[in-house]
Amino acid sequence: MAAQRPKTQAAREAEELCDELRTALRAVGVTLPSVRVDPVLWGDEQSVPSLIDLGRCNFGTARRLVEVVSKEREL
Repeated sequence: MAAQRPKTQAAREAEELCDELRTALRAVGVTLPSVRVDPVLWGDEQSVPSLIDLGRCNFGTARRLVEVVSKEREL
């Protein structure tokens, strides 16, 4: 088993952003359980996480997300 490298500040910030996104989505009734920092970026020590993977969702979640985004756009 490979030793885990210490996380960079950018990695910590990316994970915090994922947490904030999950919390904000839950507050409007949307749950995307697969939200995460794109794991492909962790292969290179020099890479800075710049992609958030939103994952897949079911039709109900997609509909709820459309409702929330559409309501926000109307404001």
